[in-house]
Amino acid sequence: MPQRKSYLFVCTNQRPDGTPKGSCAARGAMQIQAALKAGLAERGLAKLEARACSASCVDVCWAGPVIAVEPAGHFYGRVTLADVPEILDALVAGTRVERLVLPPADFDEATARPPLPVLPGALKS
Repeated sequence: MPQRKSYLFVCTNQRPDGTPKGSCAARGAMQIQAALKAGLAERGLAKLEARACSASCVDVCWAGPVIAVEPAGHFYGRVTLADVPEILDALVAGTRVERLVLPPADFDEATARPPLPVLPGALKS
């Protein structure tokens, strides 16, 4: 298998319910990773262009679900399932979804914007 041009590392880290900083998994990250993977396959991009991988904690829990886009070097934050088509469109166009790109302030919990709510049933497969 050749190296792909892009890798989307979706944080799917899971913490116990009630953990103060939450977790990407509790906000729907597993469903987002599955939707990205399916969308890449549907568009014929999965073999050579991009791969949607699950990742452990990427240390911006409060901004989750988070996707590290490599080798582009940016992070998407507060991603929802509804954002997946726009992320895939941007990948095809060689651009990024600016409204989802985490600004520097979001990498510090003290200065970050508010997190997304926990989704009921998000941890069920």
